[in-house]
Amino acid sequence: MCNDERVQTWRTDHFSEATTSTGITSGKMDAGAEVDVDRPVEGDSSAESVPDQDHGGTSEPLSLKQGEILRTLATVEKDSQAIAESFSSLFVSLRSTLAEATGSSVEHMSCFGDAAGRLQETALDAATKGNRYINSCLRLNEEIKGVENLAARLKHLRRNVDVLDTAVNKLLRPP
Repeated sequence: MCNDERVQTWRTDHFSEATTSTGITSGKMDAGAEVDVDRPVEGDSSAESVPDQDHGGTSEPLSLKQGEILRTLATVEKDSQAIAESFSSLFVSLRSTLAEATGSSVEHMSCFGDAAGRLQETALDAATKGNRYINSCLRLNEEIKGVENLAARLKHLRRNVDVLDTAVNKLLRPP
């Protein structure tokens, strides 16, 4: 079935003619919109040059208009097909981009998980070393307390040695 036959079939299925009380033939679409079929289109020389001749209730400009309508419908159909292909291409592109973004997000989440795991290990290691340092400082503090007692005893012993040295010097060197 060629385009003209499809458009003609569509036209007969969806477009019916009605004559108004003024004698103007108008078309009604199934959706309820009305189109004035006899009204000439601006710049259409074919409609102006052919006189109205009555052939069983239809005029020759009507058949010219119907041909124009059929050509317009064929153009609309081609445009609709092009738009559908464009949307299809757009959706394929969007699907591809979304898949790429999702894959990238999965990789980033994996990388983030690895980094968080390593950070946790490092923080645990640092906390363990920090606890060792604190314990070493506490032991050193306890040892220093013992050294302070020893230092006090040494100071006292030093005074006694100095007193003894002074006494020996007095005895060995008479005044």
